[in-house]
Amino acid sequence: MTALDDISTRLAGLAQWAAPLVDAFDGAGFSLYAVGGSVRDALLGVVKEDFEIDFTTNARPDDIARLMKPLCAGLWEQGRAFGTIGGILKANGLKAEITTFRSEAYVDHSRKPAVEWGDSLEADLSRRDFTINALALDVIGVTRSADSTTVFDYFHDYFGGLADLHNRRLRAPIDPVVLFNDDPLRMLRAARFAARFYLGIDPDLEAAAVAVAEKISIVSEERIQGELDLLMLTEMPSIGLDFIVRTGLADHFFPELPKLQLEQDPIHHHKDVLKHTWAVVDKTSPRLVLRLAALFHDIGKPPTREITSDGVTFRFHEVVGAKMTRKRMTALKYSKQMIDDVSMLVELHLRFHTYKLGWSDAAVRRYVRDAGHLLDDLNELTRCDCTTRNARKAAELDKRMDDLEVRIADLKAQEDVMNQRPALDGAEVMEILGLTPGREVGLALAFLLDIRHEEGEISKTEATFRLKEWWDERQA
Repeated sequence: MTALDDISTRLAGLAQWAAPLVDAFDGAGFSLYAVGGSVRDALLGVVKEDFEIDFTTNARPDDIARLMKPLCAGLWEQGRAFGTIGGILKANGLKAEITTFRSEAYVDHSRKPAVEWGDSLEADLSRRDFTINALALDVIGVTRSADSTTVFDYFHDYFGGLADLHNRRLRAPIDPVVLFNDDPLRMLRAARFAARFYLGIDPDLEAAAVAVAEKISIVSEERIQGELDLLMLTEMPSIGLDFIVRTGLADHFFPELPKLQLEQDPIHHHKDVLKHTWAVVDKTSPRLVLRLAALFHDIGKPPTREITSDGVTFRFHEVVGAKMTRKRMTALKYSKQMIDDVSMLVELHLRFHTYKLGWSDAAVRRYVRDAGHLLDDLNELTRCDCTTRNARKAAELDKRMDDLEVRIADLKAQEDVMNQRPALDGAEVMEILGLTPGREVGLALAFLLDIRHEEGEISKTEATFRLKEWWDERQA
């Protein structure tokens, strides 16, 4: 089978998923095209577990809803104002979203785009963000055709998207300044698609982003956060992140990033913090909390940079960085849990480096306790933070981390190190000491928790004896 035959087969398979919709829309006299990502991914041979197809049609939203209702267990219509109706087909479980031909643009400094319906497939595709997404497949034509070899007769590529996929190039289907003015979020989408598919960004596209970068400020924080998260989960986020910084986009929603480009003086050198950050992000596993922690882990360096007789220092940058992380993530409307987790990883990312001085079991327990459910992420972030080209130093750090993880595993085998609690609870403390709720109970529990950290688990009998001993000393 030739590569062209293979692509033809994948496109025909894409059309087969739409069979229930084809009968309904064709029977009602409407067109129906699979568009965007599903067509692009079929061309690339990308297989997704959670399969969905976006469609476009000349039918208006009321007609779309009427035709889809009998085919789906239920409809979601949150996008009706934008011409989109969605549902899951009962016949095959396909998640389908169908949108009326349209055009849209931001007006009067609004954070939401205005929408106008259209009647032309080419015009609809021209408003798509990039040529690789401005692709369409006439699923009615393919389904009604008796010969699968004619699939390409129903494939529409008005703007050279197929060639751009082949040449690994990201271009806009129309003037990119117009495109970005219509929806400034597309500038962040450019970063994501470049990173996801390893695409070179067309110079005209990048120049347009530089020219209208400030327009990103009219996009809601929630949409910016959503696009940033998708970028962070690509295989190599640095490709897109670097685009965001060098075009000036970051200045308007993440100004801490460009500030990592610290000026080097000729005497006191240090590593390029921005490039180091990109390297750490790319090395980490694609888990959002970990990738965000890698992105934020050194943002405290610029405000803490000092030149001393010993060279350049960034004293307490992890503490300052954790506060800056919390502030920026709050501004970007992240959840409280995500903010807490990422800030904690930033604050703890240097803790391991004192391990070379030797840690007692108590210190290991405290490390595990402070990391909590983030322990694995913290260990990976620590490993990835080593981007030195010095093989000896890198090997030494890996060995120390291996040693720490073995010690943690040994403690886990001996005790419940992940859930470090006092041997007695508050009610038991009050009963033993004859106390009522108050400050003394808290001090007693803190005393027992210190024992837990220093010595590991002890029995309730031992805890009771030592608690009474401690209490008698306090009373004396």
